[in-house]
Amino acid sequence: MLSKSKFIQGMRCPKMLWFAEHKPEVLEKAKEAHGELEDKIQEGKEVGQLAQELFAGGVEVAYNTDIGQMVARTQELLKQGVKTIYEATFEFQGVVVMVDILEIHSDGMVLNEVKSATKVYEDKNKTKPEKKYLWDLAVQYYVLKGCGYEIKGAYLVGLNNTYTRQGALDLEKLFVKHDFLGFVKDFYSEMLQRLEDIQSTLANPQEPDTDIGEYCKKPYECLAKHYCWEKQRGIVGHEHIFAIANQKFASKMKLYQNKKIFFTDLEKEDIQVLTDNQRIQVECALNGEAHINQNEINKFLKTIRYPVYHLDFETYKPAIPPFDGTKPHGQIPFQYSIHIDHGDGKLEHREFLADCGTDGRLALAEQLIQDIPQDACVLAYNAAFEKNVLKDLADLLEAQHQQVVKALLAIKENILDLMIPFKEGHYYDPKMVGSYSIKSVLPALVPDFERAYEDLELVHKGTEAMVIYAKMPSMPKEQQEQTKQALLEYCKLDTLAMVKVLEALEVLRGI
Repeated sequence: MLSKSKFIQGMRCPKMLWFAEHKPEVLEKAKEAHGELEDKIQEGKEVGQLAQELFAGGVEVAYNTDIGQMVARTQELLKQGVKTIYEATFEFQGVVVMVDILEIHSDGMVLNEVKSATKVYEDKNKTKPEKKYLWDLAVQYYVLKGCGYEIKGAYLVGLNNTYTRQGALDLEKLFVKHDFLGFVKDFYSEMLQRLEDIQSTLANPQEPDTDIGEYCKKPYECLAKHYCWEKQRGIVGHEHIFAIANQKFASKMKLYQNKKIFFTDLEKEDIQVLTDNQRIQVECALNGEAHINQNEINKFLKTIRYPVYHLDFETYKPAIPPFDGTKPHGQIPFQYSIHIDHGDGKLEHREFLADCGTDGRLALAEQLIQDIPQDACVLAYNAAFEKNVLKDLADLLEAQHQQVVKALLAIKENILDLMIPFKEGHYYDPKMVGSYSIKSVLPALVPDFERAYEDLELVHKGTEAMVIYAKMPSMPKEQQEQTKQALLEYCKLDTLAMVKVLEALEVLRGI
């Protein structure tokens, strides 16, 4: 049986699907990526359950490992005259699909595929649906059409990013339906060919000779990437063309196809066409030395005045807006850390973490303006993020908390960006491997902190923080407390890292 999810895998890369069927051990090594993918799948299930309320009165086909029973149950419901079926299951010529929400009318059926996404088109003019969604609906259309049903509608039901919750969820406004039937019909003949190719690949006992491509990383990193890239092609480490920062993938593939895979393969003319930062990355890797533009570093340091308030927010982005004033996948701040560096060796720490399951934005804002004076010099890493959080808080509280808003906006205006010297290429070390994130800069500048994030418990990066915080309400009390401490330690390290990076820049000033 070829399921809908396997078909989509095959549309992305037949080789990945071949591994799943013939060599599953290849896919078992990427545990972390798999875990993040599982979180997205769970999010999709929650949105799907909520969307069923838009089509009230339906009957759900309960999941069963015996797909034949699900197919049979669907046929029973159709014979009973049920007009709406959730997870309606059909099979045609070895291909199985489960339709999220199937509407049955006298003149045909309507497919509704529910997604947690807000962006479903490739372009701003909404003329091209995202391919993955088109594939999803097309295989359902193929199976039901093959079973002899007339399809009068094929809808992608996504989330509306212009909807702001006020009071109870308004499902009619939260969800938006996109009619993709015309696109599906136009794509149908191509899909039939691709389906034939996928089935042929699966039937072949020999591993496909599929080359690497951008699909190895999008829409998420393939679980077989380590095998295809590292084991088969020896693309390991960070001194290869795919590690060059901010370069279009097409440019990298052109070099790859010309057998210029590693930095040592590049010729002078290849390096000359790179941007300044890209050229610095390659040249520093080749000579093993750091690049330091002391004049520019000094200019940046002159903009800073002590005491410095190092600020970092943590946010989460639930698909379903949980509180008033929130949107689908909107940033909701729940935590911050502040390290106050007085410039004389004195260091203070302040922090905030909202109680899980509550809307802590007002409490966060009120404590923040107590912790940071309006005229303070505030430093953030990738300051655009912190500025957006402050602006969103100000917009939320504008009507009823004008003094709080005034103080938040004053803090926003005083924020400087510690990332600038690294983003602009004023300092680069080969250990940064093309990245200017603080988790790359910190160990390069401060070797004692090389394993600082790795040595943390439970939370090691921002994506883990947002996922684990969202899960806290369902945890036992003891586990909640452990998670709370882990979140506090993680966010505290983010601002301590900023302190250490600034100290290292001050040292470079005097070199």
